[in-house]
Amino acid sequence: MNPVSCFSGSYRAARASFLSAAAARGFAVDSRVLPGFTGLEGEELATDVVRLGPIGARRMLVLTSGTHGVEGFCGSAAQSATLGDVAVHALLDKLDVAILLVHAINPYGFSYLSRTTEANVDLNRNSIDFDAPLPGNPAYDEVHGLLIPEAWPPSQENAAAIRHTIETHGEWAYQQAVTTGQYTHAHGMFFGGHEPAWSTMTLRQLLAEYGEPCESIGWIDFHTGLGPPGFGAKICVGSGGREELRRAREWWGADVTSPLDGTSIAADVAGPVSESLRQTCPHAANAAIAIEYGTVPLTDMLHMLRADVWLRHHPDAPQALQAEIRSQIRDAFYLDDDAWKGMIVGQAQVAVQQAIYGLAREVC
Repeated sequence: MNPVSCFSGSYRAARASFLSAAAARGFAVDSRVLPGFTGLEGEELATDVVRLGPIGARRMLVLTSGTHGVEGFCGSAAQSATLGDVAVHALLDKLDVAILLVHAINPYGFSYLSRTTEANVDLNRNSIDFDAPLPGNPAYDEVHGLLIPEAWPPSQENAAAIRHTIETHGEWAYQQAVTTGQYTHAHGMFFGGHEPAWSTMTLRQLLAEYGEPCESIGWIDFHTGLGPPGFGAKICVGSGGREELRRAREWWGADVTSPLDGTSIAADVAGPVSESLRQTCPHAANAAIAIEYGTVPLTDMLHMLRADVWLRHHPDAPQALQAEIRSQIRDAFYLDDDAWKGMIVGQAQVAVQQAIYGLAREVC
């Protein structure tokens, strides 16, 4: 299998490739259509689900793509590679393990080359209890006014103010302030929402339906944007605590990082999607990681996310500028480079097999 062939250049093409690969091998597809919206190319927007492995398997690995929309190119490729990997299919039958492929959990963001949903919600900040007091982020409140400028590209004065903030407080503090998540600025960055998003509710429904008979569930959520180009950092986040971190390191290796011990390159976010598994399938032992594949430097990545939110504020911007911004956003999260693509698929295949063996060792 050529890893490059697993990648597509748009959500529409990625979905067509995924559905075609499933049909070629006779796998049934469970499609959940996002109501009320069409894609950037006028296409239907949907989350498509395929289950692999023995019908009665009580151990299941969930593979999700597109949690952060535009980051879906890498996850879709990893899922397509899994669909076409006959060795993995044989291993599932041998070890009595299932795989649930959830393609484009945020189809709107994937299609429109945006990180967030149709309501500007960051799904990795949305799986919280909205009946409880919402997490605060005063550090974000301090920089919000700088992040979304009047015009794009930002003025020299705005760029200088951002540089000053980073030089004064440090890049890590800036990353923490911006990316941890916030619930007060609906039109801002890393907004966690005011209620569960359609994508979050859909994910919970899928986990409840497919996870109900399972006694052990693993999860890999594919992301891009942080770290050295092509390197896949394995991150365990959420409320699972040290027991889940221990299990994750048993399955995927000692290089699994976590905010719990300060080893992660990502912020300790509120409401990651993995909370949906813990909330929906408390009966199952679980281990969930995100694999974060590096692309461009941190400040460049955050700069393009500022552009993403600016574009939401300016739907009447010239079409040429809109297209230019979307192209630049895609380039920040998807490197159209054969070596990078090979690294993505290769590391994903290793992580999938590690999880299958880890699940097989669980006592059911």
